[in-house]
Amino acid sequence: MRDLDETDMEILSLLAADARRPFSEIGEEVGLSGPAVSDRVDRLQAVGVINHFTIDVDRAQLRAGVPVLIQLELPADSLERARERVRDADGVEHLFVTVEGNLWFYARLEAGNVRSWIDSRLDDVAVSGYTVTLVDDVEWTPSVDGVEFALTCAECTNTVDSEGETARIDGEIYHFCCPSCLSRFEDRYRRLEEGA
Repeated sequence: MRDLDETDMEILSLLAADARRPFSEIGEEVGLSGPAVSDRVDRLQAVGVINHFTIDVDRAQLRAGVPVLIQLELPADSLERARERVRDADGVEHLFVTVEGNLWFYARLEAGNVRSWIDSRLDDVAVSGYTVTLVDDVEWTPSVDGVEFALTCAECTNTVDSEGETARIDGEIYHFCCPSCLSRFEDRYRRLEEGA
C-alpha cells in the first residue's frame, strides 16, 4: 500500500466541494484522464478513505421549525438509550457525543414545543439537565485541505504508512502497519474460523 499522494488529495478536495462533478472535469484539474480519476476514486473507496457520496440538503427549504442546538446532560448509564432515541427522531440532523458523556444535537423543531419534544422523546431516559440554544445560521464546509489521512492497523491500531500492507480476507479489506501484524491477524482469524 502506498501513501495518498498530492493528486489523491486534490481529487478528494474536488469531490468534497462537489461530489457530482464528472471525473473528466476532475481529470482536467489534476492532469489525468477521466478513467484514471475513476480508478483512483475506486481505490480510495476500496481502502476505506471514501465511505460514500452524499448530498447537503438545506432542510430549511423542506421543513418548518426553528434550528436549535440542544445539549443534554446525562448520567453515564443513560447515554446510549438517549443517543438511540435522538438519532431516530424526526428533525434531528446532527448528533455529537462529548468526551464528558454529554449528548449534543442539532435539529429543526417546532417553535415553542422544544420542551415537550424533549419530554416525549426521552420520557424513559434519565436526563440531568439540558440547554437549548437557538441557532442563527449553519454552515457545513466539507474539506480535506490540510488534513493528513491515516489508516489504522486492524491488529495493533497503529498508523499505517507506506510500509504497511493491505489484505482482503473473506471479502473484507484490512490494513496493517507491518507484515507481522498481518500474520498475527491472519493466524487469529484462522483459529477463530476453525473454532466456530
